[in-house]
Amino acid sequence: MTVELTNWDSADHLKTTEDIAAYLEAVFEDGDAALITHALGVVARAEGMTEVARQAGLTRASLYKALSGDGNP
Repeated sequence: MTVELTNWDSADHLKTTEDIAAYLEAVFEDGDAALITHALGVVARAEGMTEVARQAGLTRASLYKALSGDGNP
C-alpha cells in the first residue's frame, strides 16, 4: 500500500481576517507558548512577512528571529 503525502502549510489557508482570527483564537485557547509563537509566524507569513515587519517597525530578519523556535516574540 502506497501512501501519498502532501505538504501542509497553514498560512496557505488563512485567506481572510476571519480565518486568521479563528486560527489565533483556537491557538490561544490551547495556551501553549510555543504553539502561540508558531501561530504568530504562520499568520505573519500569510499576511506577508515583509509587510508585517514594516508595520511592526522591524526588519524582516528580526521578525523571523523573533518568531523562530528560539525567539521571543
